Parts: sequence; C-alpha cells; structure tokens
Amino acid sequence: MTETKKYETLQEFWPFYLREHSNKMNRIFHFIGTTCALVFILSAIFYLNAWYLLGALFSGYFFAWIGHFFLEKNRPATFTYPFKSFVSDWRMYFCTITGQLGKELQKAGVK
Repeated sequence: MTETKKYETLQEFWPFYLREHSNKMNRIFHFIGTTCALVFILSAIFYLNAWYLLGALFSGYFFAWIGHFFLEKNRPATFTYPFKSFVSDWRMYFCTITGQLGKELQKAGVK
C-alpha cells in the first residue's frame, strides 16, 4: 500500500502501521523477529556483551523484511518512519502477547 500522508504522531501512524501488516504471516514473521531480538538484547545484558545487540538488530529486521518483501509485498515503513516503526513494532508485539491485537486491527480496518 502506498500512502502519501505524512504522519506526525505515533497515534496517527499506528493505524497505518497495522494496515501495512494486514497479512497474518507477516505479523507472525515480525513476532518471531522481535522475539529473537528480545533474546539477543537480554543476552547482551546477561553476558555484558554488546555484540549481541548486532544479533538483535539483524534478527528483528531480517524477519520483518522477509514478511514485507515476500508476503505483504510492500515497502517496510521503517524506510520512511524509522522511529515510529520501531516503536509500533514493539507495540504490535505487546498487543499480540496480551491478546489485544485483534481489537487494534479491527479499529484500523484490517480484516
């Protein structure tokens, strides 16, 4: 989906972000990537080794970009909105694990 609107706030960006993730398998790939990233971040803290943060960065984006390029067939919002996309990915992750994602997708108009 190509949109030309400029999103100023996270609140107005969130529905756009969810629409860019309308494919369930894309969301699953994001969940896997974010979980891997979380494991790497926790490993960096536990082992006091910043090199694990490279694994977090790689795994998070690797799975997400596979989901976008091959499943959703759209350009990741990260390229245009890096901070808002990063925050929204974590929001989508926590909405998933708390069972709130379905409600959020419905509000954004995702079927």
